[in-house]
Amino acid sequence: MADDSRLAGLLSDVDKRVFRFAATRHWPGAEPVLPRLSRAANHGLLWFGAAAGIAVLGRGARSRRAATRGIASLALASATVNTVVKHAARRERPVLDAVPLVRQLKRQPVTTSFPSGHAASAAAFAAGVALESSGWGAVVAPLAASVAFSRVYTGVHYPSDVLAGAALGVGAALAVRGIVPTRSQMPSPGRPFAEAPRLPGGEGVVIVVNRASGSAELATLVADALPRAEIVECGPGEVTAALDKAAARCRALGVVGGDGTVNRAAAAAVRHRVPLAVFPGGTLNHFAYDLGIESVHDTCRALAEGEAVRVDLGRFTPGPEGAAHGYFLNTFSLGVYPELVTVRERWAPRLGGWPAGVLAALETLRRGHRLEAEFEGTRRSLWLLFAGNNIYQRMGPTPGHRRDLADGLLDVRIVHGGSLPGLRLLAAALAGPLSRSPVHAAERMRRVRIAGLARGTSLAYDGEVTPAPEELVLDKAVEALTVYRPQVFSASAF
Repeated sequence: MADDSRLAGLLSDVDKRVFRFAATRHWPGAEPVLPRLSRAANHGLLWFGAAAGIAVLGRGARSRRAATRGIASLALASATVNTVVKHAARRERPVLDAVPLVRQLKRQPVTTSFPSGHAASAAAFAAGVALESSGWGAVVAPLAASVAFSRVYTGVHYPSDVLAGAALGVGAALAVRGIVPTRSQMPSPGRPFAEAPRLPGGEGVVIVVNRASGSAELATLVADALPRAEIVECGPGEVTAALDKAAARCRALGVVGGDGTVNRAAAAAVRHRVPLAVFPGGTLNHFAYDLGIESVHDTCRALAEGEAVRVDLGRFTPGPEGAAHGYFLNTFSLGVYPELVTVRERWAPRLGGWPAGVLAALETLRRGHRLEAEFEGTRRSLWLLFAGNNIYQRMGPTPGHRRDLADGLLDVRIVHGGSLPGLRLLAAALAGPLSRSPVHAAERMRRVRIAGLARGTSLAYDGEVTPAPEELVLDKAVEALTVYRPQVFSASAF
């Protein structure tokens, strides 16, 4: 017992000595910065701003996930420190005699000293971000370390308070990862692995860029990363022809664009029996993200190593514009969703993607038309028929994440006709794992026959809208497409 008391006394003495050293030492450039930085971190405001910056400046879903994970980790750390630990360890704040007045905060904290909530929040946010994106983690880490040190510099915490808070923050980030795994922890999507040529530097790759998808900056990154590849830029009306020409003379077909452009590239790759390399560059990139492709680096690494998988294509017969078949990589739908897409595309150039989508949803629900169709021999009234290429993990009528892109199945969801379409769609979305409810039905199928569609009915596939035939069949082209994808994912990209 006496030994424990002596050890505690020794640690306390060291803690106070280090505090006095930090408080009395002159730190060049710190005086105008650290007190302001410490105040900026009050109530997590600095980190909410950093999260917004990461989400806006970052490229794609990985940056948005990093920002979200950082905030979730911060929230858990803050709740733990302020509701549990501070009440259990009532340590007094340091005496400010040794701290120059110019460093001291104008408003001194009134809570107990151990542990540092600011250090916990800073470490939690930085660790949460780094677990999802090491690139953004490296950017945030110096800021987090500066905030933690500022608490000693301004005299409101002992060094041990800061170290304990930082440890709790990192623990909170790891706890959040245990509840919600990072992308690198999740099972690799797509199977089985396929043979594909190794094409380091992009040799033998022809990459078609859809200028309309706003991918000019990404196209430059691709050209820099793959100096031996041929880059073909074209307008939206030229994409299909450019993809066919490229697929006929390449060892691998590359595409820069969103889901609609990638859909046409997949059809060309299948026709010409060449593997596909996807560089997500559009407004919607669901297929690339489900595949695990989130950056130029991912695709370039897969090309260099010859790493690829075979994936299914959803198929509808007859296809658009007189084609024998149409393909969908993600989703096919009839009913209110094609109407929503049409309205959204009309408003998007003036309002932007997300505002246009919200307004289009409200307008479609207000004046949307029910669909009358014969589904597998039974006449039905529907608000929505959704068919996903492979099984989506989140239940409801809208797509979520797919873990297997070659399961041979269609994920078919129906929202039955009736009054109050908005409430019916919401109820279907909240149906959870239920396969049937009074407003919603879900089936896993390999083939679907739909007939009796009225003239003027539209269908949507991968964000594209086209007139629907009176009768059509949905099925699968199983493992029809070979697409490059790294076998091991990393969190290195921004």
